[in-house]
Amino acid sequence: MQVNQGKRKLPVFFVTLFLLVGTMFLFYNLSNSNLYICPQIGMIGRAKSTGTFHRDNQWGWGGSGSNDEELSVARKYDFDISGNDVMVFLHIQKTGGTTFGKHLVHDLDLETPCQCAKGRRRCPCLRKNSKTEVWQFSRFSVGWACGLHADWTELQSCVPWYLNKKEGKITRRRYYYITMLRNPVERFISEWRHVYRGATWKASKHVCNGREPTPEELPSCYADHEDWTGVLLNEFLECPHNLASNRQVRMLADLSLVGCYNLSKYSKEERNAIMLESAKTNLRRLSYFGLTEFQKESQYIFEETFNLKFKTAFEQNNDTHASAEYISDEDRQRVVDENRLDVELYEYAKDLFFQRLTYMEEHEGDRPPS
Repeated sequence: MQVNQGKRKLPVFFVTLFLLVGTMFLFYNLSNSNLYICPQIGMIGRAKSTGTFHRDNQWGWGGSGSNDEELSVARKYDFDISGNDVMVFLHIQKTGGTTFGKHLVHDLDLETPCQCAKGRRRCPCLRKNSKTEVWQFSRFSVGWACGLHADWTELQSCVPWYLNKKEGKITRRRYYYITMLRNPVERFISEWRHVYRGATWKASKHVCNGREPTPEELPSCYADHEDWTGVLLNEFLECPHNLASNRQVRMLADLSLVGCYNLSKYSKEERNAIMLESAKTNLRRLSYFGLTEFQKESQYIFEETFNLKFKTAFEQNNDTHASAEYISDEDRQRVVDENRLDVELYEYAKDLFFQRLTYMEEHEGDRPPS
């Protein structure tokens, strides 16, 4: 009888041993991979890197003596589609992101183009000779895999996890975050008109620190209705929970720094200051950002940054819903006042954008050292 009990204990011992070893293996790989729950700001790609991340990973012409300002301007990578590089597109509403996203999957001149089938919205951007590994994480490549219009906070924790799950393995990758920004007044008006026509983005999750906000933390502006169709600009401006206000700052900032959507942690002034500074920091450390108002220049900077070319030229379309809408000077000033953070971020972005443009023109064709 004692022998039989011993035999029964053996499988339990081996199962326990297997789980222990498996846990240790998983922990080791996670600690040496890019799968982080709350990665540090600035974990983006670096040309010719070893696959490990460093704070503010940029390559600059000034060498080891380059300061942060120089590194913020210097942007040239040899993006490795066949390796472990992943381009992550942070798509902010009403910034021309849909057009830019289609350029990314349809128009890049690649040896192995994204697989765009007629009648299908998604175009998987797979690495050569792979059926699961993607080099582009965007709406038109993988869908809204991290939620509808996922922001910086959501993408940082979700993208590595999603790709590891999709590919069935834990992989070290280099992430190159990119985005588009737009004049805040025109962007806000465009979003108002979009909501006026029935858009809601109710499927957005707004995950931060591992959970979605409660209804008390993020109340709806139209709680008694299915949508906000027909909303007047005055009503749109007055809702204190409207995420359209300063959307670009919120979507670029690390929201965990301000307690996510819990507004009781800081005063409004403190929260705004922290978010604005975080958004500027993350923008500065993005591998690339373009400006909707400067399509030609945005295309040029992208091509020089990644050593990738588009087959078609970007078109400047100034005839938008926002431009067609008459807004009084008084109402326009109200929009400016409501979006003060975005206005400051955009001015900062525009200055940096043209510094990078000048840098690219001076170093056209030059590539990072091997």
